[in-house]
Amino acid sequence: MFDKQFFGCYNTFKQMFARCAAVISGLCRTARAGICKRDTHMLNADTLQILTESAKYDVSCSSSGSKRANTKGGLGNASVGGICHSFTPDGRCISLLKILMSNECAYDCEYCPNRRSADVMRARITPDEICELTINFYKRNYIEGLFLSSAVFDTPNRTMELLVETVVKLRKQYNFNGYIHLKGIPHADGALALKAAKYADRMSYNIELPSEKSLKLLAPQKTNHSLIPAMTTLQTAMVGDRENKVKKGMVLPAGQTTQMIVGASPETDGHILRLTEYLYRHMDLKRVYYSSYIPVVKSNLLPAAPAGLLREHRLYQADWLIRFYGFDVDEICGEGENLSPDYDPKCAWALRNMHLFPVEINRAPLEMLLRVPGIGAKSAYKIIQARKFAALDFDNLAKMRIVLKRAKHFITCKGRFFGLEYAAAKTALMIDEKCRTEQSEQLSLFSTPSDTLSALTGEL
Repeated sequence: MFDKQFFGCYNTFKQMFARCAAVISGLCRTARAGICKRDTHMLNADTLQILTESAKYDVSCSSSGSKRANTKGGLGNASVGGICHSFTPDGRCISLLKILMSNECAYDCEYCPNRRSADVMRARITPDEICELTINFYKRNYIEGLFLSSAVFDTPNRTMELLVETVVKLRKQYNFNGYIHLKGIPHADGALALKAAKYADRMSYNIELPSEKSLKLLAPQKTNHSLIPAMTTLQTAMVGDRENKVKKGMVLPAGQTTQMIVGASPETDGHILRLTEYLYRHMDLKRVYYSSYIPVVKSNLLPAAPAGLLREHRLYQADWLIRFYGFDVDEICGEGENLSPDYDPKCAWALRNMHLFPVEINRAPLEMLLRVPGIGAKSAYKIIQARKFAALDFDNLAKMRIVLKRAKHFITCKGRFFGLEYAAAKTALMIDEKCRTEQSEQLSLFSTPSDTLSALTGEL
């Protein structure tokens, strides 16, 4: 859950990020030493910094689900369990080389720090440079995979062609079998996306804004019509692979993901979650990522204040309820409503439905156990298995690491109830004020450990 435990991980992640900073420093030293060079010129540290800093705003970079194995004479391996072992304090994975091919963008999206009208340093690297960079960093154990995206330079098709060329070269010329996540380019030819899907482990098209109206206002060059058909094309190819039981050369073994910006436009959490539910159930997406809006550029069309990570985290919690806990979006949040900042979504639902509680832990079905605050999906299955052998009491639940501080208000064990009455329980379950006011900002890969954040977005 969020609250005190969520922010209590600060020191641990601070130490982890210190190690991350050392790795990034090593990357720059490597570039300056000329390890990553071509016959024509050297890829310098400034270019590397520009393109990695420009890529940090895309959060959909976790890796899992790929079964790509190494081949004789090849390099790298992508495990089904995922390869991301380290995370930054705000939940971003650092074991992938996360880089843009270029931040020279032809689009002028209001919220984007790389937009055409932004006054920022620009850089571009070639497919060969990306390949050499990836291989050299992989051999030095800096990275375990590649997350490759790009701003739209020249035309969408030309940008996508160069991205595809990069992944093909990595697989065929450099024999790289590690994990590759490739960002799709809106408006690019679907044939290019299909070709890329044969070589990448995961692809993603960022929806970014939850409605067509907001896209038209803030990103006029983009439309959902340029994204949904491409995502549908990839989904059809993946379904075809599964139906034909294709094992080798499987299309996108780690599936598709997308990302939405939260708080840059007026859409409510209920609207966002209904779009999320549609993407999971009809587009077969692996993950929907939420990125809390941060005012990195000035615009009269954008809010002056950040949306805050608390709202982002509530959306992740609701997302998990939809995916793993059997909740419908209508149970979590109305279409025109926002999630409560005071309570996590499961707790808020339980407080609205106190007539269903308390439930007897030794008799309640799995579906009901999954809806008890403080009982996660794994714990619910443990309870189902353990009570086959003996009746459970509160001590047994504590040993299972059930969060009794929350759960006790909604359960009985052998008929005994140790929770509080509704009014007192509602107060006890409310979020801590310190967590509500915790401030965060986007992480810089080149920041010092003292600049690290104290928030983590993720799972229930």
